[in-house]
Amino acid sequence: MWSDKNKILIQFGLSEASGYRQSYNVTPSSNIPIVRDYKGREMINCHWGLIPHWAKDTKLKPINARAETLTEKPMFRGALNKRRCLIPANGFFEWQGPTGRKQPFYIKPREAELFAFAGLWDHWDSPDQEIDSCTIITTSANDAMAPIHERMPVIIDPENYDQWLEQGGTELLVPYSRELDIFQVSNQVNSPKHDDQSLIQPGS
Repeated sequence: MWSDKNKILIQFGLSEASGYRQSYNVTPSSNIPIVRDYKGREMINCHWGLIPHWAKDTKLKPINARAETLTEKPMFRGALNKRRCLIPANGFFEWQGPTGRKQPFYIKPREAELFAFAGLWDHWDSPDQEIDSCTIITTSANDAMAPIHERMPVIIDPENYDQWLEQGGTELLVPYSRELDIFQVSNQVNSPKHDDQSLIQPGS
């Protein structure tokens, strides 16, 4: 996410976004910002890869959770009931093609610079370590995404932010219904050492 901090504060109803760092290439297992209602509305940095609070160790770290099975799986069921979050973003990457020759694509809502994925968070601790972690909820792809991948992240519309955080509701976990911009980008995005604006510019 690379938006100006003040835009984030306004869009998500925050008074502070401490620890926010711009990035054009967020990778699994890195720290990413989430917005949650915990001790009031707040933004914190979380490990991307959910570690349930009841886990014996930190090996369980799914980066995605399927919307269709959230209520069935113990790993996600408790978080769905009590620990929902919004994960601010400007876009996301997806890959298409055979292994070793996959072409990266950048996908973003056409009408919004800044938006939010539906997410879940949890807090895990041991005698010598504490970790806040999160996962992104996915659903079936819409018509625009389907040629690239069968799944896509759930995008929550701004008018539904409060509902998702305060009440939840699986009726919100549906494919995005508005227009998307989708274009090829450089395969430099495959390496986390690259992190600049060129990664989200059209190219191949």
